[in-house]
Amino acid sequence: MLWPFGSTWRPVRQKQRDTLDLRWLTARTWTRRWYPQGIDLGEWRGRRTVAVSWFRQQLDGVHLASRVTFVDLERSRHLDVLLAVPDDGGELQPAPIHAGGLAWFDDRLFVAATGRGIWEFDLADVRTVRGAAAQRIAGGRPRRGRTTALVAVRTRVHPVALRCSYLGRVFDEDGTPLRRVLIGEHRTDDSGRIGEFSIPEDADGRFTEEHVFSPGIPRMQGAVRWGDRHFVSQSDGLRPGALWSGPRSALEQDDMPLPVGCEDLALDINAGLLWSLGEHPWHRVVRGISFARLGIEGTGAEPPARRT
Repeated sequence: MLWPFGSTWRPVRQKQRDTLDLRWLTARTWTRRWYPQGIDLGEWRGRRTVAVSWFRQQLDGVHLASRVTFVDLERSRHLDVLLAVPDDGGELQPAPIHAGGLAWFDDRLFVAATGRGIWEFDLADVRTVRGAAAQRIAGGRPRRGRTTALVAVRTRVHPVALRCSYLGRVFDEDGTPLRRVLIGEHRTDDSGRIGEFSIPEDADGRFTEEHVFSPGIPRMQGAVRWGDRHFVSQSDGLRPGALWSGPRSALEQDDMPLPVGCEDLALDINAGLLWSLGEHPWHRVVRGISFARLGIEGTGAEPPARRT
C-alpha cells in the first residue's frame, strides 16, 4: 500500500464560481450500506486534508461499522480509516456510532456518538489490521483472501448533557482556531439545542459547557462558529438543504442552498470555504462554498461580516 495516501482513485473535482465539489466515482455514490455524515479539515501526514465520516448498516438499519475517509485536497487521493473500540478482552470491535459530526484537533479526532456523548480517537496510533480482524471491524462477513485495514482506536468517551448528533469547530474573529466545539441535537421539531464546549487539554479533563441555546430550527445537521457568526445546516429530505447564519440569537436563512440531504459543516479558513456534504444515494457530494458567496470578506485575516 502506498503511504500516506494509498489509493490512486480520485474523486471528480468540479470547480464553479461559488463552489468546489468533490464527487465519489465508485459505489460510494449510490450504496445503501455506507452513509457519509461528518466533515472537518486537518493535516494528515503533512498534507492538507478533508475528513469525512461514514456509518455502515444493514438494509434493515442494524449498525455494522464506522470509518473516516481522509481526502488529500491537492491530489484528491483518499485513505479509509476504520473506527474501533476494544472489548473486555482487548479485541478490537467496530465502533457502533452514527458518526454524525467530526472535530479534528492535531492527532485527536472527536466523533459525535448520538446519545452517548463524544468519542475520542487517536490518529497518532493508527494501526494496520489484517485478515478476519480487519473484516470484522469493517462490519463485513468473513471471507477468503487477504484483507488489510487501517484502524483508529477509541481512547475516551466524553459525556455531554446533549444528544450529540453532530459537532463542529469554533474560530475567533481573526480566524484563529479555538479549543472549543459546537455540539448539537438533531430533532424533527424545533426543540434541538446547540451547546458550545471547551475541549479537555489532557486525558483526565472533561468537556466544559460555555453556553447552550435553542435556535428554533428543526432538522439541524451541523454547526460551526467564526467570531460571533454561527452557521447551521438544516436538512429537508430529498430537497436541497438550508443554511442559517448570524449571531446565535438572530440566525437567518441564507439564499445559498446546501446539498440534498445535507449533513455536517466545517470551516476552511485557509481556502475561504464552508464545507458541507450530502448523504443520500446518487446525491452524494462534498461541497465547499466560497466565503465570498456567503458575504464574508477575506479569509482568516478578516472577521465574517454579514452581507448587506
